[in-house]
Amino acid sequence: MARRRRGVRRTSPWVYIGLTLVSLISIYPLYFVFVVATRSLDALNSPTPPWLPGGEFFNNFSKALARDDVRFWKGMINSIIVSTVVTVSVVLTSTLAGFAFAKLKFRGRNALMLTILVTMMVPTQLGLIPLWGMMQQWGLVYDIWAVILPFLTSAFGVFLMRQYTLSAVPDELIEAARVDGCSTFRIYSSVVLPAVAPGAAVLALLTFMEQWNNYLWPRAVLSPENPTLQVTLGFISYTYYTDYSLVFAALAVAILPLILAVLFFGKQIIGGIMEGAVKA
Repeated sequence: MARRRRGVRRTSPWVYIGLTLVSLISIYPLYFVFVVATRSLDALNSPTPPWLPGGEFFNNFSKALARDDVRFWKGMINSIIVSTVVTVSVVLTSTLAGFAFAKLKFRGRNALMLTILVTMMVPTQLGLIPLWGMMQQWGLVYDIWAVILPFLTSAFGVFLMRQYTLSAVPDELIEAARVDGCSTFRIYSSVVLPAVAPGAAVLALLTFMEQWNNYLWPRAVLSPENPTLQVTLGFISYTYYTDYSLVFAALAVAILPLILAVLFFGKQIIGGIMEGAVKA
């Protein structure tokens, strides 16, 4: 009996055209930032906007760093510290809590999960004043820990990892690990954590981007001498007139860590998806 050949469905050229257009639209803002960063202010004020990069990037970036109220590298270091510490903490606590809510049986589990979900409905802005008073009582105002401590856990992260653990980790796998004599923490570290790695990578990427772009709370609780990067970028535009070539030159350097984070975590996400597809 001849083996039946499976037909391979060809992708329509319109799919590639659509993907190309979406990619160009997504990349254009980054390209425009780079073009403005490499141009002088006179070129930006011309009737015809520039489309090609110029040669003024290092000059513009040097002028931005030369201002007395701009502490760019201090803000860069603080943002790296804050984003990294918060991301590691959120991923760790969310995967632990997600495993507990998804696979462990304990009294009050549903009520506690409902409480966590309710906290997601409260706008962040409502807690700024009470949180600032709490930081003042603890003596952390103008300290970098005031930006780190309130975000060490995430209700969204717990919910995301709970849902991902429910679908990615079968109950039979956990029961087999218990039969082999694994403790609960060993099951988490050796069974659950590798299985939920793609979901954890998504959470890490979202958390890092959120903390890197956070402006309101660091602006309220940190001093101009000890800012984060987003606060520093805001100071560059606080002038009688805004030189967008200076602002975008600093912005072009500020988004480099985000691009690296997307490349790193994106590789982990794609690797996890491909591994799951092979297993399926």
